[in-house]
Amino acid sequence: MPILEAAVLGIVQGVGEFLPISSSAHLVLVPWLMGWRYAGLTFDVALHVGTLLAVVCYFWRDWLALLSAGLRRAPTVEGRLFWYIVAATIPGALFGYFLEEQAETVFREPLLIGIMLVTMGIVLYLVDSRAPKARKLAQIGLSDSVLIGVSQALAIIPGISRAGITMTAGRFLGLEREAAARFSFLLSAPIIFGAGLMQLGKITPSQIDAAFLTGVTVSAVVGFLSIGFLLRYLTRYSFVLFVWYRLILGTGVIIIALFR
Repeated sequence: MPILEAAVLGIVQGVGEFLPISSSAHLVLVPWLMGWRYAGLTFDVALHVGTLLAVVCYFWRDWLALLSAGLRRAPTVEGRLFWYIVAATIPGALFGYFLEEQAETVFREPLLIGIMLVTMGIVLYLVDSRAPKARKLAQIGLSDSVLIGVSQALAIIPGISRAGITMTAGRFLGLEREAAARFSFLLSAPIIFGAGLMQLGKITPSQIDAAFLTGVTVSAVVGFLSIGFLLRYLTRYSFVLFVWYRLILGTGVIIIALFR
């Protein structure tokens, strides 16, 4: 893979993983629209490892507190939140394990991706515009976490967006926008880590070249910046910007897929 293509895909992953626009959809659509050869799911997951580094670095203090309190089973907000994240991770891990083959084939059809982009954009708008805004992250419960985890499992279909569906579920359950985003980011770490372990074992030393390392590095840096941007953005604005982006992109993809 040319280094430029790897860098572009790193940017796509770094932006798309944490904004509610579906990084997996963009990793399929960009090569499809540009006429590039698809690098494969293994390279996609390697880029996800870059964004794993981003979320761990951004929230390293939070993760230290969560791990310390959770492993000690401390009766604190951090202690409960750690085990809520563990519980919420299970549905997505099971879906990813049993539907890996579909994730590499039928779920990557551009027409399906376009439909999912539009559909999820509409759902995000309806939920966000009508949801209450009173609950903070410290008020999340086990049932809330499990429901968000179940929603995360649907993100195996590109176009739905892991960040988008988990933030939408959080808003549906009454979390503030920033709280929904923060829980989504924390929840992303174990699922990306698990997917990375499954796929990185398939990588041979010859695949770890300059382009590969460029993609991972770029996705980590851009992902770190994207997290900070969205957390600041959601303290003042709604998700409507991302809704419009999804609607426009999804409609365009559907038209191209039908007539190409």
